[in-house]
Amino acid sequence: MADVVTRFAPSPTGPLHLGHAYAAFVAHDMARAAGGRFLLRIEDIDQTRARAEWEAQILDDLRWLGLRWDGPILRQSDRSAVYHSALDRLWSRGLLYPCTCTRRDLEEALSAPQEGAPMLGPDGVIYPGTCRPLSGNVRPRPTNGALRLDITKATETACVSANALECLTFLETGHGPNGETGWITTNRDDYSDRIGDIVLARRDMGTSYHLSVVLDDAAQGITHVTRGEDLFEATRIHVLLQRLLDLPTPTYHHHNLIRDRAGKRLAKRDDARALTKYRMEGATPAHIRALIGLA
Repeated sequence: MADVVTRFAPSPTGPLHLGHAYAAFVAHDMARAAGGRFLLRIEDIDQTRARAEWEAQILDDLRWLGLRWDGPILRQSDRSAVYHSALDRLWSRGLLYPCTCTRRDLEEALSAPQEGAPMLGPDGVIYPGTCRPLSGNVRPRPTNGALRLDITKATETACVSANALECLTFLETGHGPNGETGWITTNRDDYSDRIGDIVLARRDMGTSYHLSVVLDDAAQGITHVTRGEDLFEATRIHVLLQRLLDLPTPTYHHHNLIRDRAGKRLAKRDDARALTKYRMEGATPAHIRALIGLA
């Protein structure tokens, strides 16, 4: 049996809460049950919000939960050159273009949707194509500012030697928000209609979550990506990037989200559910497992 490699990848922008504990346990338990490896990644590309004290607290909370990771910690802040190299590769193939649209521009586009067109996708507002060039890029890639992926060109390039059923497919062993499981396929046309031209480099980061997570999973040899079902639709983006960058596609296992009593998923601002609070009140790791339904 091939080695199973999972990962937990928190951002050091706030305290871990019960939802994080659930995600960490799922990834850890899957790897250990298969005799595989459980890795840790710190997703700190947003240096305006990342804090060393939050990373230290994350590591302390994970150790308190009884979770031990294998090998060194990978930090996204150390991998800028890798992300820039991938952007250069995509730019040279005419798949990226600069975008100067502001948040207000997108809000205005959302207020006047095209008839019959969905306006929200896994990357937020489906971009109306305002900055998309009529011809390919010939100038050097800008080193600052936002870069978008021309989704139509990208799907044509990724599937040049395969039809959509063979190309843009991934195996789901968990479930999406509507119970999706098994082999998941996305038609090329759906990328334009449901996803649009996503941002692969943000002005303040030089990269994006979508680009970084794909490159990092490949670098760490992740075979099984476990994460919340809210990221299920984003997996379609990640599969496309894997095809474009000649990277392997892991097996995906999306799981339930931990929600509050009103049904809202927990976020970093939910300090009332922070693990540090439960620890101060005398909770044990076994109590946390029971609280999130993994006892």
